[in-house]
Order: sequence, then structure tokens, then C-alpha cells
Amino acid sequence: MKARLPKGYGGGGADMNTLARQAQKMQEQMAAATAELEATEYTATAGGNAVSATVMGTMEVSSIKIDPEVVDPDDAEMLADLVMAAVNEALRKAAQDKEQKMGAITGRMNIPGLF
Repeated sequence: MKARLPKGYGGGGADMNTLARQAQKMQEQMAAATAELEATEYTATAGGNAVSATVMGTMEVSSIKIDPEVVDPDDAEMLADLVMAAVNEALRKAAQDKEQKMGAITGRMNIPGLF
């Protein structure tokens, strides 16, 4: 006994071609979005703008600025905490932007290995 598929399912080379074109288009969109994200700078501050950190979309720190007024040789730990807070917030911004842009392309599908 042979199973029958509903109309429009299976055996359609045209359907596979359409699917392949859609996958190719999605891949091109993702490559363009990745290039745009990698070129984007994300900046965040901590301690009332005392420390500013900028990261690239590649998740690399590109600059850290420290207000000279907050440099206290007796409290280097506080300065380190401010730097860490600013860097982490900038990285969160970059990751959030990536998730939003890629999600728009994939329609929020969870496709392992795509990004």
C-alpha cells in the first residue's frame, strides 16, 4: 500500500528549488547582517560616565576611556569594577543587537550553527 501525501507535498522539484532559493537568500542576508554587525561600535558607560567602554560587533574591546577624576590610587578595585561594568554592558548591547538582527532574518527560527 502506498501512502499518499496531501496536494503540494513531496515529489515537487519546483518546491525544492524554491526552498533552495529561500535558503540562499537567507544566507546572503545573514552574511550582510554579520558584516554590518561586525563593523558596528557599541559604547556603554558606568559610574555616571566616569568610565566608557567601546566594543566592536566582533566582541573585541576597541577603547576604554577613564575620567581622570575617578582615578584613585587607593581604590584601584573600584576602578576595575567600573571598567568591567562598562565593558560587560557594551558587550550585552552588541549581543542583543546581533540577536535582534539575525532573528529578523531567520524569523526567530533556532537554526544551530548559523550564528
